[in-house]
Amino acid sequence: MLHGELSYRIIGCAQRVHGELGPGLPESVYQRALSTELVAQKIPFEAEARFPVAYKGTLCGEFRVDLCVDEKVIVELKAVEALCDQHEAQLLTYPRAGGLRVGLLLNFGQPRLAVKRMVL
Repeated sequence: MLHGELSYRIIGCAQRVHGELGPGLPESVYQRALSTELVAQKIPFEAEARFPVAYKGTLCGEFRVDLCVDEKVIVELKAVEALCDQHEAQLLTYPRAGGLRVGLLLNFGQPRLAVKRMVL
């Protein structure tokens, strides 16, 4: 499994955060808490990582991801009642545009942490 061990470690960190904080907080709180947990676990990451978007060789803009972990896994955080197709489509686009192949969609807005792992 591509970056399977790293994905497992990230999900473990997210579960610890969700177990401590529970659902119902703003996404930004979960992002800071998960960042704190990643640091504690010595997992390198960049918060609000920026990636350029090009079309036919022309730079058209950029996008930001919540976390880029170890330059291998994009992590998109949500704090919503339920994930939708748009969230999954977003996650599929980010790794492609960033040149990465693995993405995690983590939803802290439910009683249990919801996790979707996608590989391009």
